Amino acid sequence: MPCPSSTFGWTSPLGRPVAPQQQGLAGAGSATTATMANASSIGLPASVDRHRARPMDSTEPLSILWQDDDLVAVHKPAGWLVHRTGLDAHETRFVMQTLRDQLGRHVFPVHRLDKGTSGVLLMALHADAARALCEAFALQQVQKRYIAMVRGWPEAQSEVDHALKPDDAPADAPAQPARTTLYRRGTLQLDIPVDRYPSTRVALVEAVPHTGRRHQIRRHLKHVAHPIIGDTTHGKGAHNRWWAQQLGQQRLWLHALSLQLVQPFSGQPLNLMSPIPFDPLTRVQNQQASLNQDWAYLLADMPWQFTEAAMSWAACPPHP
Repeated sequence: MPCPSSTFGWTSPLGRPVAPQQQGLAGAGSATTATMANASSIGLPASVDRHRARPMDSTEPLSILWQDDDLVAVHKPAGWLVHRTGLDAHETRFVMQTLRDQLGRHVFPVHRLDKGTSGVLLMALHADAARALCEAFALQQVQKRYIAMVRGWPEAQSEVDHALKPDDAPADAPAQPARTTLYRRGTLQLDIPVDRYPSTRVALVEAVPHTGRRHQIRRHLKHVAHPIIGDTTHGKGAHNRWWAQQLGQQRLWLHALSLQLVQPFSGQPLNLMSPIPFDPLTRVQNQQASLNQDWAYLLADMPWQFTEAAMSWAACPPHP
């Protein structure tokens, strides 16, 4: 796959780009220095803007990241379901139905994201494309990259090879192989006690799953004792509550950053991205308000410390 042209996910899709007004991209601001002097009295920068990071309303159009004759990629907001199910009668925000109405045509889901996860979601525009894309996902021909904010500071790089059972599997059901590569991209420490710890430590972790088990990234991060902030099923309640109180928002801090695949009919390589709006090279906050308001206004101005590994990854993020 070609190297993206810009840093930390700021790139245009290959081939026919979507217009900038659809992508919601804005110009970069000036660089800032990440120090604890930026923090407010509760440990968070005064520039953290809880009011601008509002949830996306179900009446707003979805942001289209890529569209051709066969497939469409959109930014899925956190809190939206991919499609209706019989178990979610109270829900009102569904990507599949909203996109169908927005495009005026049927769309076909080919993979899923959890309700709390934001980021790139791919749909097919006809049945042949759906079959081809589902096969590509099943054969692990689609490379997925996620960003998560996790409790604590994990190793700089690690492989989690830990078999998983489906959540609803019987006790005697065999576990299925599951493997995820983790890269620590940034760290943050606030001198505020939470739970039994004298300070609060979190990290930005890039997760590359090599298998597709349900809740794989969430469960693997729990397995290595670095659960995702905001994960009410696999996370730590005290930390989730503290961050929700400080940020004014309860969400799962997991974001589907990119999908890399080959267009099944044209053979064109695609790097489909829903970038998070801050840059570890320059600490530039890019106001991409229509896509990732919570990352932009709640996390981008935190005093993150990025490593050399993050610098090289930001310039070009391919993985084996």
